[in-house]
Amino acid sequence: MSMQLYNYLSRKVEEFKPINSPKVGLYTCGPTVYNFVHIGNWRTFIFEDVLKRALLFDGYKVKHVMNITDIDDKIINKAKEETIPINELTKEYTDAFFADLGRLNILPADEYPQATEHIGQMLKLISSLVDKGLAYVKDGSVYFSITKFKDYGKLSGTNIKGVKAGARVDVDEYDKDNPQDFVLWKASSEDAKVRHEAFDSPWGVGRPGWHIECSAMSKQYLGATFDIHTGGVDLLFPHHENEIAQSEGATGKKFVNVWMEGEHLLINGEKMAKRLGNIFTLADIAKRGFDPLALRYLFLTAHYRSKLNFTWESLEAAQNALLNLKREVSTWDEPKIGCAEFEGKFKDAVADDLDMPKALSIFWEMVKSDYPTSAKRQSALVMDEVFGLGLSLVPKALKINVHENVRVKDLVDANAPMNQTDIVNIAGELAIKRDELRRAGKFGEADKIRQELIGMGAVVKDTGSGTSVEFRSDTDKND
Repeated sequence: MSMQLYNYLSRKVEEFKPINSPKVGLYTCGPTVYNFVHIGNWRTFIFEDVLKRALLFDGYKVKHVMNITDIDDKIINKAKEETIPINELTKEYTDAFFADLGRLNILPADEYPQATEHIGQMLKLISSLVDKGLAYVKDGSVYFSITKFKDYGKLSGTNIKGVKAGARVDVDEYDKDNPQDFVLWKASSEDAKVRHEAFDSPWGVGRPGWHIECSAMSKQYLGATFDIHTGGVDLLFPHHENEIAQSEGATGKKFVNVWMEGEHLLINGEKMAKRLGNIFTLADIAKRGFDPLALRYLFLTAHYRSKLNFTWESLEAAQNALLNLKREVSTWDEPKIGCAEFEGKFKDAVADDLDMPKALSIFWEMVKSDYPTSAKRQSALVMDEVFGLGLSLVPKALKINVHENVRVKDLVDANAPMNQTDIVNIAGELAIKRDELRRAGKFGEADKIRQELIGMGAVVKDTGSGTSVEFRSDTDKND
């Protein structure tokens, strides 16, 4: 089955045909580094990672570019609030972003261009739009005239009939259903230049608008026309619509062939909002004791074009499923010839517009099948090239035996008895975490987990394939 992808430009699923197969140009809108990335953004970034993995899985050679927005209204305002230079602010959150990429097992992009390092390319693009009469200068700022671009609205469906001529917006983001001439270059003061918040231009001191950076940087690294552009569905308008207008207006060529957008993440049925206190970061997830990859697993359970409702209970269920999976895989024999039947079904699900829920269902069907464990382990590693759950790092033969009538203390409440399932789940999670720390060379942290397991009443042994954990009765311990 050839890869089928939903294209927001045509509003239908289409066969994917790269411009220059097997090469694929992929541009993904990256973070605005003024704060820690929240889990709604991470849902988009993981969808994009699954897309990239699926393309690689299908034999394509992907050139992936993700921008880093390191200058815009939000960044400037946050830097003023904290009374620090913007480059100091953006470095902190850029570093945090890259650290979290690793925790979520997201493949790195080939290029991470930063806006402030590509001012020259943006000025060149803006100048071209001014020369063609698609943009105009007003009080030192430059605006794109949306009524001059006849295809404005073709991606989002936004209707510009009746728009007042010359109605302009200076801010980087604005409300839906409010089309106006958007700023390409925003006039600033000399003081802003001293603070590294503004730059010289043919129209005076200023800084780029938010939208122009993606057009300029994608053109530099991927060319005037490329294969796939992605982002969150909230970027359809105005950001992606404006990208099309300014890019195609400047080059006279089609900007992108396939537009893919990830749907919203809801929190307990509601959109994320500061007033609701429901904006969570990866650090918030970790503080509650969750493995970041449990969040990745949870995102795989819903199609990228469907809304997903996040609850702490759903994340706990995802973590338990992931732990059970790792524990199961750890008992399997060394990988050999895989399960062709299941791999075929899996490939079809992936090719069907990235149907991860179906792919995950096929995966679990294989896990529970009576195929030899060596075959299942091989196919699990193949499928995980798309899932990205780190199954290749699971140590072999993680051993957790709980003998009958053995009681160990509860990690949360020392007075509450634990059943065997609780023991296995907690001990298994700790043992896997300990092996990951040992592989990372963090032996001090690994030893703390060893002591925690011993405190639970476990016998802990280090083997060539990983941590062995066993719970025995007092009689058994004397053997």
